[in-house]
Amino acid sequence: MTSLLNALNAGKTSLLTNQKSIEIVGNNIANVNTPGYSRQRAQLTNMPSVNFGGFFIGQGVTVSDVSRDYSLFITRQLQGKTIDYGEASGKSNALTELERTFNVSQNNLSAQINDFFDAWQQLTTNPSGQVERDLVIQRGQLLGEAFNSITNEMDSITQNIDREIVAEVPALNVKLAELARLNERINLIEVTGQTANSDRDSRDLLVQDLSETLGIQTYTDNRGMLCAYLPGGTPLVMGTTAATISTVTEGTTINLQVNIAGSTRSVGVDDLGGKFKGMFEMRDVFIQGLRDDLNTLAIDLTTTVNDAHLDGYGSDGVTGRLFFNDISALPPDMVASRSIVVALTDTSQVAVAGNPAAAPGDNENALRIAQLESTHKVGTTNNTFNDFFSQMVATVGVEAAHNNLAMAGAQDATMQLQNLRDGYSGVSLEEEMVDLIQYQRGFQSSAKYLATVDELMNSLLQLKN
Repeated sequence: MTSLLNALNAGKTSLLTNQKSIEIVGNNIANVNTPGYSRQRAQLTNMPSVNFGGFFIGQGVTVSDVSRDYSLFITRQLQGKTIDYGEASGKSNALTELERTFNVSQNNLSAQINDFFDAWQQLTTNPSGQVERDLVIQRGQLLGEAFNSITNEMDSITQNIDREIVAEVPALNVKLAELARLNERINLIEVTGQTANSDRDSRDLLVQDLSETLGIQTYTDNRGMLCAYLPGGTPLVMGTTAATISTVTEGTTINLQVNIAGSTRSVGVDDLGGKFKGMFEMRDVFIQGLRDDLNTLAIDLTTTVNDAHLDGYGSDGVTGRLFFNDISALPPDMVASRSIVVALTDTSQVAVAGNPAAAPGDNENALRIAQLESTHKVGTTNNTFNDFFSQMVATVGVEAAHNNLAMAGAQDATMQLQNLRDGYSGVSLEEEMVDLIQYQRGFQSSAKYLATVDELMNSLLQLKN
């Protein structure tokens, strides 16, 4: 009778184990399309044997744990490529706008520079012509407007980057707080000996998202909790404590601060990764470099024209006049490329002549200014005015092309790693169907086994009676 009771218990454990395994398979099937879900498996363990009549007889089977298919190596690789993709995507919008601003059309700044010096060239053919003199002044004004337009466009791009940074910070704080909450929840579950598979999947998905945005790095502390920090070393999540990110305005620039455990740290481009690094690099490095080059071109062009114009004579016989307002030494709150203004108020002030007599055919100074387009070299470079601007256009084009390639490559690598991850950890309906049939048959066999043991026990009871 005792042996039949042991057999009955073994059948019961088999029935319950197969039932639990079917439930796990059903959960896998239900989450086949859930992002970040890792396939779960029932870990079966035989019950300890007992000595019965000199023989060790098994007591059945049990589900000792529910594991998930997980590869730390693949996860780390995916995290790294996600950071690369985030950085490239953070630059993409700004570069698209810069390509539109620094275009190669007939109406770009280079064309305005050509038109300005062409106006001087036309003036050399008719030095006393009022129309030609007026055209020179108009072309100078249009040139200033062209510089101003590009400067405003870059300001607009910078402001858009700032707005995007400000808009994304609240969502980042929510995700950091959620990461700390998941750490606490996983710890509470697993300290009891269970496995928090679903929460670990959610945490991995959250880390991948934060990697794309901030480029976070992670490690596991001595308590088994995931800690996250910026590439520059600034901590973001320490166990169950999450930092908060805030934006601060310094002048017209938006910067970041990280507040954690009562400590505040400023965050710069070197501290960041992912999308935010891309945006900060565009704003603080690349666009700032373009601003510096544009200011250099504006100062060099106006100063060079002014120096030549100072030596010439207007039709009124006066010399020593500036053609443009002097922008070589502006106060800090003024931008050279936005401050180009024609200083002349009358066509008689245009210094065409090279001699004080200002003979009707004297075009010596106008000719000298017209030749600056091809003879003058900007700064310490070997570039003319047009070549200098063309180099800026090329820099934007090359950077945009390079970033497009980088983003496409990172996206392709991320997709391949995601497919590798899905192949290793994702749910395969074909495999689940096989497991479902296996556990279904095991359940049916266990039920049949229990029915057989029950008949034997009834037979023994009838014999006893």
